[in-house]
Amino acid sequence: MKYYIDTVETKDSEMVLSGWAVSSSPEIPVDIEIVGKKSGKVPFVRTDAGRFDVNREFFVGKSALKLGFCISFPYDAKDSYEIVFRAEGKTLKEKVAMGGTKDRPASLLLRLKLLFRPDSIKRGIAILKQYGWKAFFKKLAGKFRQDKKRYNSWRVLVQPSAQELERQRRDGFPIMPKFSIIVPLYRTPEKLLDEMVDSVERQTYGNWELCLADGSKGAGFDGEGFWRRVQAYGQADGRIRSVRLPENLGIAGNTNAALALARGDYIVLLDHDDVLSEDALYECALRINREAEEGRKVQVLYSDEDKLTVKRGKPFYFDAHFKPDFNPDLLRSMNYISHLFVAERTLAKELGGFRADFDGSQDYDFVFRCVERADVICHIPKVLYHWRVNEGSTAEDPKKKLYAFEAGARAIKAHCERIGIGEVEVEENEVLGAYRVRYPVKGSPLVSVIIPNKDHADDLLTCVRSLLEKASYKNLEVIVVENNSTEEETFRCYEALEKRYRKLQVIRWEGKGFNFSAINNAAVPYAGGEYLLFLNNDTELINEDCVEEMLGFCQREDVGIVGAQLFYGDDTIQHAGVIVGYKGIAGHTFVGFHRGEKTYFLRSMCAQDYSAVTAACMMTKKNIFEEVDGFDEGLAVAFNDIDYCLKVRGLDKLVVYNPFVQLHHYESKSRGAENTPEKIFRFDHEVEIFRRRWKKILEEGDPYYNPNLTLLASDFSLRDFAKEPKRGDTA
Repeated sequence: MKYYIDTVETKDSEMVLSGWAVSSSPEIPVDIEIVGKKSGKVPFVRTDAGRFDVNREFFVGKSALKLGFCISFPYDAKDSYEIVFRAEGKTLKEKVAMGGTKDRPASLLLRLKLLFRPDSIKRGIAILKQYGWKAFFKKLAGKFRQDKKRYNSWRVLVQPSAQELERQRRDGFPIMPKFSIIVPLYRTPEKLLDEMVDSVERQTYGNWELCLADGSKGAGFDGEGFWRRVQAYGQADGRIRSVRLPENLGIAGNTNAALALARGDYIVLLDHDDVLSEDALYECALRINREAEEGRKVQVLYSDEDKLTVKRGKPFYFDAHFKPDFNPDLLRSMNYISHLFVAERTLAKELGGFRADFDGSQDYDFVFRCVERADVICHIPKVLYHWRVNEGSTAEDPKKKLYAFEAGARAIKAHCERIGIGEVEVEENEVLGAYRVRYPVKGSPLVSVIIPNKDHADDLLTCVRSLLEKASYKNLEVIVVENNSTEEETFRCYEALEKRYRKLQVIRWEGKGFNFSAINNAAVPYAGGEYLLFLNNDTELINEDCVEEMLGFCQREDVGIVGAQLFYGDDTIQHAGVIVGYKGIAGHTFVGFHRGEKTYFLRSMCAQDYSAVTAACMMTKKNIFEEVDGFDEGLAVAFNDIDYCLKVRGLDKLVVYNPFVQLHHYESKSRGAENTPEKIFRFDHEVEIFRRRWKKILEEGDPYYNPNLTLLASDFSLRDFAKEPKRGDTA
């Protein structure tokens, strides 16, 4: 028997619990009781809910039971409660606590030490200056929240065992590609050089060659002794080949010299002080063979990575980067591909190798040129590369190589010119190494803004005024869709708006009840614009250039939809993109983070592609909207926007999240769970429609997420395998 409590909420004198519970059999339900320490057994109302994610993980989707539960019971703050699960003669108990189940807290001393590090103090002062005391204290409180899963202990669970590594060494493939590992050397410390070479020699896949180019000559360095050490590697292992350069040719020149030695089918980029995981090349060969079975030839391949240092004489791994599948807009925001990077040798040669004009970001420029030419780009969602932190590396201090990021901006501009996007502006983002790309608007096309409304005249006024008076883009028309309002004030508001704004009209939707899809669909025939902007009536622009920011992306041929970053009234995130599969279906990322907080690898702050964005603020091309028949009116309330995004993705168009389109969305954070029988019935019905239609992505996983990350929280934290068994690799 297993269970999990997702949420614990109190409202007035009632407590509401939601979660799931399963027995060992898909046919045996789990009984639940609530027991108070003072009051004994407590009467409660239980409503069962479908949990497709739990059904899939434990019973391969074959259970006919509703495995989720929502329980409400009278709550006395002076009492304490346990939830009791019973099935098949077994009993499990859990104390009920606000915020969910209790975790053992981390050492207070440890958290204080981390809090008062100089870099932590510096970031705290910056947040205080920019966002004020409320954001500062939210950040401070976050420092004292328990890290539930520390990466070093977590990675032990996913590392291949000694038996598995031995099996890999004996394994063979129909295709046995040869990997040429390209390493430019420059005065590498002997210990780090030995560890790098050792990580290659320990590979479980043996068809490789290590190509070393030594550019270490120069005053103040024992070049002869270093070169003899390099030669000794080749004498011990014939797969290691090296060349000594007459002088340091720079990082691009040195890498090209190593590339010239390559004879393999694929090149693998490795820095001189970094290390590969033992199974790195095996996983690459395995993926190449799997793609070949489907008739595809891999041209570019990359993996996840982490950072490596030494603590108390032992290797310490941290800052793991679990990446999405190929994400062109995220790549223009940062070099998220980085390591491990593998490319066909013939492709690398055709491109002319690395360019000295981009030294410092020569790998970024090279990645761009490779992916532009590649038809098959694969991502292996496993950590196969350990990026060492030392005094000279950008992993330790990006400011030490400021020139690298300046070269990166030029690499982005050159890439956009080559692929036909044209001239763009590239600026530094929140952190050195992340970029903001501005796509200039072509012409001045009409944008039709569609705003559904039922009463809430004050909200509507705020929304319309921010759009028509604050927005810098002026070629707009606004279509307000009246939906069964009952307050006289609302209709007076409509009259006033139509008199005041020449480009605003109110139309009436005559349907009954609430159907978000039908309401928005009804407005589209009235829209004269080439672009549609769907907007909730409880939103307000923060930055004046929101429309231009969306339009610049949406005008691109490869883009079908553009979404925004939305904040609650207290400047915490309400929407920063959507993950399909979150809590079984879909959900927003980074909910509750303050706009000043650093999120996972800056994901909330970077433009990128997602599978979906919310229609609370969504721009799309009108012809695309009509091509996919708009919003599905069978999804009246839930998942209609996610469904629309996935239909557009089916046209091979991108769905872009643009964090520089910022609005307040005054949706209440205290609406509570879908915890009445009527709401749960409706929700379950729409869940069933959605999961049948989008079964493949729910089973295989969202390509813009990563199977190592949790689907139970929105913060990109690590997957807890005890509660979330890992699914197969993404594509």
